[in-house]
Amino acid sequence: MTEVIQFAPGGYRYIKGVFQYSAGVSALPGYAIERVRLTKSVPLAEGFALVESHLASLGRPMTAFCACELRSPEPFSEQGFMDFNRQYVGTLERWGLFKDETNPVARTNVCPEFAKPAEPSLHAFSYTIPMETDRDSFIIAGGGEAREGAGPYQNTIVRLRDISPEALVEKVRYVMAAMEGRLSALGFGWNDALSVQVYTVHDIGFLIAPEIISKSAPTAGVVWNFSRPPVINIEYEMDVRGAFREIAL
Repeated sequence: MTEVIQFAPGGYRYIKGVFQYSAGVSALPGYAIERVRLTKSVPLAEGFALVESHLASLGRPMTAFCACELRSPEPFSEQGFMDFNRQYVGTLERWGLFKDETNPVARTNVCPEFAKPAEPSLHAFSYTIPMETDRDSFIIAGGGEAREGAGPYQNTIVRLRDISPEALVEKVRYVMAAMEGRLSALGFGWNDALSVQVYTVHDIGFLIAPEIISKSAPTAGVVWNFSRPPVINIEYEMDVRGAFREIAL
């Protein structure tokens, strides 16, 4: 059963997920989510320092940090992904976000096929700011065609190691349903999406109109990032955003 938890210190609520990230966040009343896209991705340690500096300049606590987007050089093995995540959540624990294996911060982590970073890097981040607004804001975490928190990914990947057209249809439909479920858990629908992103290096051109845009983003459209999901053998990933405001830094 999907569990949505209020994180009052950050001014947002989140869908409980696995220890490394939540499945999505939305601003609590009196707050809005602002997203910062870096003009150039920076190594993770440098990126975390930038986040600290930026939030301090706004007078916001580190607990306002609610989502981030990472770029990695290559997909991880399952053990490599676990090791990376343990290191990653150490920073969130220091910031007062991660506690007792519970993580409120949503995340997307993908691997660009071109212009690959030399090491895991920060691409964008989001946080809450005090604001009275009639438009609720949210970030849905990236998700691929495997069930999270159900043991090894290799045991739950849809059509494992199959990238035939028929398998890609199943993978896309599985992820679309997962994104819709996350949106619904936070009280949103596809019509609330301001941007929809897909991440794959496989030819999904024949699926863009009938399976993705027509069903999820008839007005927002879809951005296709030529990137791989972060774990070996996961082939397709999506995320959805409805930030109140986006800026470049």
